[in-house]
Amino acid sequence: MEGAGTAAGALLRLDEITRRLRRECPWDRQQDERSIVPHTVEEAYELADAAHSGDDRRLLDELGDVLFQVHFLSLLLEERGGGDLAAVAEHCRQKLIRRHPHVFAEVEVSDAADVLRNWDEIKRGEEGRAEGIFGEVPENLPALLYARKVQRRASSAGAAAFSAGEPLKRLAGERDRLAAASGREQRFEAAGDLLFAAVAAARELGVDPELALRAAADRFRRRTEADA
Repeated sequence: MEGAGTAAGALLRLDEITRRLRRECPWDRQQDERSIVPHTVEEAYELADAAHSGDDRRLLDELGDVLFQVHFLSLLLEERGGGDLAAVAEHCRQKLIRRHPHVFAEVEVSDAADVLRNWDEIKRGEEGRAEGIFGEVPENLPALLYARKVQRRASSAGAAAFSAGEPLKRLAGERDRLAAASGREQRFEAAGDLLFAAVAAARELGVDPELALRAAADRFRRRTEADA
């Protein structure tokens, strides 16, 4: 395939440059996983911003930055004998096949929700996974993403935070509770419960709460800038 060959050649050239930087650049030589990961996180946020902007040239640029981060971290792994970029790619390929039995095996699904439930169930059964419903949920995720992931994992394990139809009803109650809260600690807890219920309500309605909140903030930003 011409596309695959072109991609393979470009990745090989990137690999050569990455290795040269690791050998010859004083800054790159000093890096390890702990020092480079903050840059990886920053690049991931810049990628998300580019994807949201609709600017394909910007997206192309940020995808390249994230690709370099993956390449560099894979090289660090290779240096201590833990694997290399080929091993990373093969591990990813096998995982995608394993977690998509409705594509690569005989499992049948009716909708995207079934796909997510199967994904979580398969993931929980994989060797080396942390135990418990929330064992693989990163605690350092941004709060909105963390709440969504915790709720999704609980639902997949049959321990949903809310029953069907409850989140929307709970929103009104949590709003009133927040309004009636008298102390700082009470307001803090009530505000958190209100936000948690809002995330659940969005999920139940098939709305991504992260994207919805970002869109609302963008609308406010545009209105404010237009009025300035």
